[in-house]
Amino acid sequence: MASKVPLRNLPSLFSLIRNPISRNLSTAETQTQKLERIADDLLSLNKLERFDYSGLFRHKMGLNNYGPAVLGPSPTASSPSAGAGSADVKAAEKTAFDVKLEKFDAGAKIKIIKEVRSFTELGLKEAKDLVEKAPVVVKKGVAKEEADSIVEKLKGLGATVVLE
Repeated sequence: MASKVPLRNLPSLFSLIRNPISRNLSTAETQTQKLERIADDLLSLNKLERFDYSGLFRHKMGLNNYGPAVLGPSPTASSPSAGAGSADVKAAEKTAFDVKLEKFDAGAKIKIIKEVRSFTELGLKEAKDLVEKAPVVVKKGVAKEEADSIVEKLKGLGATVVLE
């Protein structure tokens, strides 16, 4: 049994059949207009207001100054295998080390100064001043292998050295 449709509604029904996406286009146009309005509003801000807005936007998005904020342990980190994986990632992140001279034997001071000069390319006075400031970082940002060799040499001479 066919239902009767009033004749006055037929043109609107045919337009929906011919252009079914026309409704979505009108929504998309309003979204575009909304985005254009937001962009115009942002461009009308002065530098201080833009700076404040960017801080607020990062905060609302859950970002810190350097990227996504750390929110705590993830649910997958509770398993022992995931914990070991995250420890490997932390160990892999550290590629540059600082060699710190904590203390040294007074009798080995001259030998330590000579050794510090050999790997820092400092002059005699600068190396002497550096060694006498102990505890002090004698070499910054070195690779693990190089840092280990420096530590072994200085420990062999009677110094207390740590990697940071």
